[in-house]
Amino acid sequence: MRTMLDVGISRRSFLTSMGVAAGVALVTPHGLLAHDDGLVQTARRTAAASTITSQKLRGNVSVLLGAGGNIAVLTGRDGKLLIDAGFAGARPKITEALASISPDPIKHLVNTHWHFDHTDGNEWLHSAGAVILAHTNTRKHLSATTRVDGWNFTFPPAPAGAIPSDVFDDERILELNGTTIALKHYAPAHTDSDISVHFTDTDILHVADTFWNGYYPFIDYSTGGSIDGLIRATDANLARVTNSTIVIPGHGAIGDKAQLAFYSDLLVGTREKVAALKKQGKLLDEIVAAKPTAATDAEWGTGFRSPRDFIGDVFQGV
Repeated sequence: MRTMLDVGISRRSFLTSMGVAAGVALVTPHGLLAHDDGLVQTARRTAAASTITSQKLRGNVSVLLGAGGNIAVLTGRDGKLLIDAGFAGARPKITEALASISPDPIKHLVNTHWHFDHTDGNEWLHSAGAVILAHTNTRKHLSATTRVDGWNFTFPPAPAGAIPSDVFDDERILELNGTTIALKHYAPAHTDSDISVHFTDTDILHVADTFWNGYYPFIDYSTGGSIDGLIRATDANLARVTNSTIVIPGHGAIGDKAQLAFYSDLLVGTREKVAALKKQGKLLDEIVAAKPTAATDAEWGTGFRSPRDFIGDVFQGV
């Protein structure tokens, strides 16, 4: 299943239509791809123009696509639970989409990690009534000045209302709207703050930016991410899902076990190829020229995140 994200979409159209910039970058640390085209600022500036699509999944769980990271929504008598907050600039369209799902008030928000396309909406959602829950490291990064070399951008501390008031270190179980929601922290993967969210009654697993469905991922080495950690997280995801599990990625279309397995093979295969070439003494430009991701570039690399960007991230971690 694919969303409105076409394979040939331009990077500026991707920013404008989807608001998906936080998990992606055209820059890697130490000058490997040293330029800054204002990805963070552009993403925030264009968020209001994003197209948000609401998709019903199972039971009382839906998902909003296009507001930044994918937002899961659980409705019911305890009020709406949102998994991730999207961009603050998309507030009017998020509000409209939420109202179209149900009239339940917003009461709960879980951040899957600290990145701005998943947390920029924290402050307004808190003001609307949401109690914010996240991993300890999400609160740590949002509370301090945090540098992301991969975006050549330094984030100032978030406003007080955007800081999660409740945190956990390993696991947390929520009982809301007649549903059990299991939260679990990954070992450092995409960042050091990633968590999964499992709606156990309907078998819907939100794995956030440990899975990018149809797009090369960004790995944030500045806050604990690594290619090896991302592979371990993907292995953990595969061990938890069945053929009937609905998998919500951080970006891209709603997925399933087969798509998650393909993604795992992509990560492992790219790591092996890049590591072997680097061991031979090849420089990044030489490895990019060797096209280790050629088999998937046409589908996975012609959107916002290029093959060179992804190869650069893998190169850094092997």
